[in-house]
Amino acid sequence: MIIQKTREEIELMRESALIVSKTLGMIASEIKPGVTTLYLDKLAEAFIRDHGAEPGFLGMYGFPNSLCMSPNAQVVHGIPNNVPLQEGDVISVDCGALKNGFYGDHAYSFEIGEVAPEVKKLLQVTKESLYVGIREFKIGNRVEDVGNAIQKYTEAHGYGVVRELVGHGLGQKMHEEPEMPNYGKRGRGKLFVEGMVVAIEPMINMGTKNIKQLKDGWTILTADGKPSAHFEHDVALVDGKPELLSTFAYIYKALGIESNEEDEFRKTPLVL
Repeated sequence: MIIQKTREEIELMRESALIVSKTLGMIASEIKPGVTTLYLDKLAEAFIRDHGAEPGFLGMYGFPNSLCMSPNAQVVHGIPNNVPLQEGDVISVDCGALKNGFYGDHAYSFEIGEVAPEVKKLLQVTKESLYVGIREFKIGNRVEDVGNAIQKYTEAHGYGVVRELVGHGLGQKMHEEPEMPNYGKRGRGKLFVEGMVVAIEPMINMGTKNIKQLKDGWTILTADGKPSAHFEHDVALVDGKPELLSTFAYIYKALGIESNEEDEFRKTPLVL
């Protein structure tokens, strides 16, 4: 069952989402060769709590940390550790926050120093596919319209679309209906309704779509050991159209990146 949110609830969710956005922006300022993911995780936990929220992932289903940090061939759900990041790595940082009874949950894949051109392209195409999918999140469309758009865009570049892991509805629970796969056929799946909020999150592999899981019970890797990319936004359906609750603007500010990619999904400009 899809849980529709009121305008007031959507604004509370925006607040939670923006705490995650600011956390990822803080991480963007700190992430570099030689830094450990465990160090970044502790910074994130303190930052989230300092902003009046609780880390959304910590303890959820038994997960031991506040961030999922998944470098290189890790797709998602990587556990922070004391291994230093290295020049040329890429890493998905997935973060959640709970405030006012609602969750924010989104992710960004960072480049560590200079990365290989083919890896940079993977990240670029995956992020572009996120917005391609978001454009299909509108009244009159169905769940698999989003997945089909993401799949077509990324497979056209020869990439593999992970099947076992999907986006999801978001609200007072981290994972609500509907599941939001990154593949599918147009016209299939649940019909989108006004007031629903989803996390759309392409997980795209440079090579095979197939994955495997480490013995830690969490970490997901590509089956062929090639890199993976992961980007995620929280999106509400408002007046029949997609409206971003999350933003990458804090990341871009930290990294000195100019971008207007989110403008079409905002009714009012974001004030940092």
